[in-house]
Amino acid sequence: MPGTSQICHTQYFMRVSFFALSGLLLASQSFGAAPLAEHFSYTIEWKLIEAGRAQMISSAAPGSAGHRQVDLKLQSVGLVSRLYKVDDLYRASLDGSNCVSAVFMKSEEGRRQRETRITFDASRRKANYLEQDLVKNSVVLQKEIDVPACVHDVLGALYALRTKNVPLGHFADLPMSDGKKSITIKVEAQEREEVKTPAGKFQAVRYEAFLFNNQLYRRKARVFVWLTDDDRRLPVQFRVRLGLAVGTISVTLTKDELK
Repeated sequence: MPGTSQICHTQYFMRVSFFALSGLLLASQSFGAAPLAEHFSYTIEWKLIEAGRAQMISSAAPGSAGHRQVDLKLQSVGLVSRLYKVDDLYRASLDGSNCVSAVFMKSEEGRRQRETRITFDASRRKANYLEQDLVKNSVVLQKEIDVPACVHDVLGALYALRTKNVPLGHFADLPMSDGKKSITIKVEAQEREEVKTPAGKFQAVRYEAFLFNNQLYRRKARVFVWLTDDDRRLPVQFRVRLGLAVGTISVTLTKDELK
């Protein structure tokens, strides 16, 4: 049975990894843009148990044609939730090119409650980061960094990826920022594979994003994402491979709510 320390590490990776897993963009042949209105449901599995559930919901941003708001909701369930409850919301505001203009995060993890706001100023090429502790009513971190005029957060990058393709075995570079750091990551298109999920059987392409290991995130891990090999380019599966103590976290599509 997993210990409390492992549960805490797993919940941390559930949150960070799902956001990180979304962070992919490849540059080559174009596909059609993803619909503004989408709703995907996922299950998160760790050590053969269901550890959490996630929903990714996209909608048209009011007052700006072609702009979207993407919400990622993450909740722990079952044994994991009883030992270390997680209830997180991550919201990104994206323009028509999936460049990020603002991010809002509210996280409740165990006894910790945090709220984070990040604004991206394309004209100044700056990102302003503000993280607050809601329990202590104090500022945890506030900083400003340089970013490219068009930069992707993790959800904007996922939507951008769905409009692109790259030959198998090739790499692409992507400018990304989490508001605290801005780097260019490498992404590799690796294999075509069949993926079976509760939502169905899919022909998909597996990508690896080099986000961890002192890149955008310091932790050691390998990150993979599977997108369907068709015009919809649905994100059907994510995996984060960690050290032996934690193992692999799998995020699998259970339902395309608007299908």
